[in-house]
Amino acid sequence: MRRLSGISVAVVMVTSLVAACTSGTEGSSESGSTQTTTTIPDPDASAGGLPTCDEAGVRSCLLPWPDDRLTVADPTTSTGRRLAIPADAVPVNEAGIAMDVTDQNRADGFSPSSAVVFVADGVDLGASGVPDSTRIEESVAADASITITDTSSGERVPFWGERDIQSGLVTLRPAIALTEGHTFEVVVDGLVDESGAEIVVEPSTWTFTIASADSLAGRLLTMRDVAYESIGEGVPNFTVDTVTEGETKVVEGTFEIPNFLDNDGGPGGSLLLDATGSPRVNGDQPVYDVAWRCVVPDATVEPVPALLYGHGLLGDRGQVDFFGTFAAQGLIVGCAVDWLGMASQDIGNLAGILGDMGRFNEQADRMLHGHIAFSMLGRLTNHPDGFASDPAFQNADGSAMLKRDATVFVGNSQGGILGGAASAISTEWTRAVLGVPGMNYSLLLPRSTDWPEFQVIFEDSYSDVDDRLMALMLVQLLWDRGENSGYAQHLTTDTYPGVESKTVLLIEAFGDHQVANVSTEMLARTIGARVHSPALRDDRSLSSIPFWGIEPITDYADASSKLVVWDYGTPPPPVGPRPPIGAEFGKDPHGAGSDEPRVLIQALNFLLEGTLTDVCAGPCVGTQIDQQ
Repeated sequence: MRRLSGISVAVVMVTSLVAACTSGTEGSSESGSTQTTTTIPDPDASAGGLPTCDEAGVRSCLLPWPDDRLTVADPTTSTGRRLAIPADAVPVNEAGIAMDVTDQNRADGFSPSSAVVFVADGVDLGASGVPDSTRIEESVAADASITITDTSSGERVPFWGERDIQSGLVTLRPAIALTEGHTFEVVVDGLVDESGAEIVVEPSTWTFTIASADSLAGRLLTMRDVAYESIGEGVPNFTVDTVTEGETKVVEGTFEIPNFLDNDGGPGGSLLLDATGSPRVNGDQPVYDVAWRCVVPDATVEPVPALLYGHGLLGDRGQVDFFGTFAAQGLIVGCAVDWLGMASQDIGNLAGILGDMGRFNEQADRMLHGHIAFSMLGRLTNHPDGFASDPAFQNADGSAMLKRDATVFVGNSQGGILGGAASAISTEWTRAVLGVPGMNYSLLLPRSTDWPEFQVIFEDSYSDVDDRLMALMLVQLLWDRGENSGYAQHLTTDTYPGVESKTVLLIEAFGDHQVANVSTEMLARTIGARVHSPALRDDRSLSSIPFWGIEPITDYADASSKLVVWDYGTPPPPVGPRPPIGAEFGKDPHGAGSDEPRVLIQALNFLLEGTLTDVCAGPCVGTQIDQQ
């Protein structure tokens, strides 16, 4: 067992120093400043208080969404605005509890992946010329009846339109993340019902502003800075508690990270914020012990990279054991921590949140600690004073198994949805594989076969169908702070200060039942990934232009980020916001890549060598296709 010392006191001292040194720093959405200086808004202290609604309810008050009429001027923010969602506009659960949007109202704009939502009862979107997700290119055509335009650049935003299945509200889904800090204009015209009669939407034109990088990522970047300042040039305090011998060793222990929550760091806590709105360490319980697990070779010929693994939906660090095969071959050391906030230990608290969505900050706040844990795990696998200093990670002659500063990252499913965010803020790795990934949980949930079991709890608590849709829009504002939606614009370009750009491989499973392909492709467009082509066999995609807006790979050896689509014979996914449930949608290919040798070869070569190998020589068709 090994434990370093002194971090608890250091964390508190560093937090005080950072707060003192940055309280006057002006944030900038252009630079991606690591500090947010927005004073915590006091709604009652603003001129006239928060806006109120002429008629209570989300349909009367929140729509159209998003809209700058739901903001107030605030010269202390990067955008000059902050959200001001009225208290009488929010969803109310069956217990009569109105959704608390205090934390949402600290943002200086709306979500970069927000749907545009408005009322157009009786509309026939097809007859109105509004494209669905198979015809995205029509949304930017000169004769489009609905447009979304960046008022700064004049560029049109590609999107698709659909009606929410339950409420019938129209939702326009951006096909790429909306630029942070920019204002967008929506124009709605030419809508008709199935008889061809005109449908008038009020208002027909409005604008909304997207949150800045400071607002979206400032909290996490501050927490990261505090964590690194607390360890200086060293590593976090850590222990090696158990070593289980076998074909590979399974090594487990804990390490410390700063605790910014108002509890002991476990589920149910909320961030402690200082007077500027920046996270501060809990002085009474300043550290949280993060449990880690590694699969380690019995011996290595030379030091090997560490592969950090981000697990799937509400799972745990034990999923890293899958990489034991590669560890046994002496290729890697595989290590993982739980995705705090989205791990098995959070399930009970998440169930409670689904009954009262005003508590959603508890999930989002703890999720930020999960990203800090991955960065600190990377420091421990990169640094000679970290795991490499312990006999469990050494050969019999005392030589280190871990290669210094060679850590890479893999996240699958949930790990792919959160892994871009963890990668965007981390200085510990430069290459990442995101398997069956996506962005924007409010887009993903209604399309996922994972959602119905949670949906039951949510819908028992929120019976109003408009409330259900808008509750997801509201919590997306908080989810952005921890998932790819809030960080993808800084993953491969325009990186945060001091962070290298990442080279990313996205792996999509065609017809995925759990993470919708439209979400994966939204991520690919946002990070500028190029797609392996031909991506699919002829007639497999329902889209008029498959993978529109994603350029084909021209050089497999270059350092660009890339998308590879694997086809396991699953039928195309449904068009619209519903999950692929039923025999007509075939077998879920979501986890098929784990049993496809060429996927594993491609991913491992990318991680270890930095270049993509074309293992398909044409569309990538999985060997399991005959099992569908």
